[in-house]
Formats: sequence, C-alpha cells, structure tokens
Amino acid sequence: MRTDTLTDEVRRRLTDGGLRGSLLVRNLRTGEEVGVDPDTVLPSASLVKIPLAVATFERVRRGELDGAAPLDVAPGRSTAPGPTGLTRFRHPARIAVEDLLYLSTCLSDERAADTLFGLTPPAHVTSLLREFGIHGISVRHTVDELGDTPVERFDPAQAHLAHALAIDAGTGGRGHRVPQLDTTRANTGSARAWADLLQELWAPTALHPRVAEAVRGLMLHNVLRHRLTPDFASDATTWWSKTGTLLNLRHEIGVVEHADGDAYAVAVLTESLVPAAVQPGADALMGQAARTLRDHLRHV
Repeated sequence: MRTDTLTDEVRRRLTDGGLRGSLLVRNLRTGEEVGVDPDTVLPSASLVKIPLAVATFERVRRGELDGAAPLDVAPGRSTAPGPTGLTRFRHPARIAVEDLLYLSTCLSDERAADTLFGLTPPAHVTSLLREFGIHGISVRHTVDELGDTPVERFDPAQAHLAHALAIDAGTGGRGHRVPQLDTTRANTGSARAWADLLQELWAPTALHPRVAEAVRGLMLHNVLRHRLTPDFASDATTWWSKTGTLLNLRHEIGVVEHADGDAYAVAVLTESLVPAAVQPGADALMGQAARTLRDHLRHV
C-alpha cells in the first residue's frame, strides 16, 4: 500500500473511533519514518516525566545533585481514581532522588515528579533539552497542576461533563479554557519532537550515554502497559515506554526493538472526541494504529 493511502486509512480509523491524533513511527537505524499529522502540538500530560528524568540524571552526572540523597516527601493523600505511589500515601516518607525517579517514571507518580521538579524547575528542564538539541518539547509547569482540572471538581458519576468541557472548550488556535489543555501554557510536544527525544536516548549525540542508558532503564520498567504494549510486546521484541493521560488526552511514546536488530521509535498522541473517562477501545485503537505504521515501515 502507498504510504499516503495508508496514513489516510489510519487517520480515518482514528476518526471513526472518536480520536484525533499526532503519530510518528521512525526506524532508528535508517531514519525512515511514517506519521499522521506528526507536527501537531499537544499538551504532554505525564510524558513530561521523561524530560524530567533526563534533566535529573544529567544533573546527577554533573555533580549538581546526589542521586543517593534522601528527601522528605509530604504525602499526596489523593482519593481520586488514578494516581499512584506517593500521590496516594497517607504519611510522610523519606526517599532518595534516584528512587523518586523510579516512582515518577515507572509508576507515573505525580508527588515524586513534583519533588524532583523542586530540585530542577520546569524552565531548567527545558533549557537542558535545548542544550541537547531537542527543540519541540516545552516544559512550563509542574505535574501538580495536572491534578487541578474540572474532573476533580465533579462527582465521579459526572466525569463525562469534565470530558465534554475538555472536548468543546478549545479554540481554533489550540488555546483552551482549561489551562492544562492550552498549548500556549501547558507542557507540550508533537509526535515528531517526542520521536526526536527517543532517538537521542537510543543513539546519543549530545546527551551523555550514561544518562541515556539510565532513562532507557526506567522506560523498560514502566508498569503502565495497557495502551500500546499489547501490540508491541512479544518474545521476539522488547518494548520501552511511557504513557500520559489527562482528561481527554491519551498518549504513549516508546521504542520497540526486534530480535533481528531493528528498532523503531513510536510516538502516539491523541485527544478523544468522546465524553467518557473510561475508553479501553481508544487505547486499543491507538495500539492498532501505531502497529500498522510500524508494520508498513518494517516491510516496505
């Protein structure tokens, strides 16, 4: 199938399933890539924890931070569905910097991430990304702000109302009445920019190899594996990943390595047009779309 015909078909399937997306799959060995609207910029949600990990490991490498230093962390005491780790703790804890990185990246723990942002603020994370040649990802605020959205103000039975607001309150210029969805104020990136970061992590040119290896190690142990993992994990492949979810946004980025040596960066960013909190069909559709693009590259 011609590439343009394939991408049109993938876009149609996403639309039929109530999703609008920015997708890119890139062969990390050859540089060949195929995507659907890969330059569309979307809020990053929890994907921002990957740049945070890059910045933190880099500062440890430079001697600016001590990875073994224990930090006192206040409990999150969250009662809302979804949050994990320290975000749900009831009592204070003392945890080392590198263990906070595990919690932030592998469990997507918001309290752990914000403790790390206390050491390396968002503007510093962005400046380090620019230093490493990554220009399409912007980090503007901490993760704590992601927990202050309309969904937290509605009764769980009315979560669909928050999602309806997320869907309908945007502007043509990708502004939004919900600040976390406004691309001029939110943490943002496109599928192409996230693929660029993955490429730097797998084949470092500006990033120190030790830092890249440390971040890859965290992505290998990501425990949230309900979205793209079913389409990329097998006995003949290894899948590294990070998810991001916020209101009607569902994202995942990762790299799939095959036993024959091929490796592909995968970035799938989507926004749902269906006002519902739980949409397993959307997660499955994301995986199918990404797998279709990867298969096309692998067999072209």
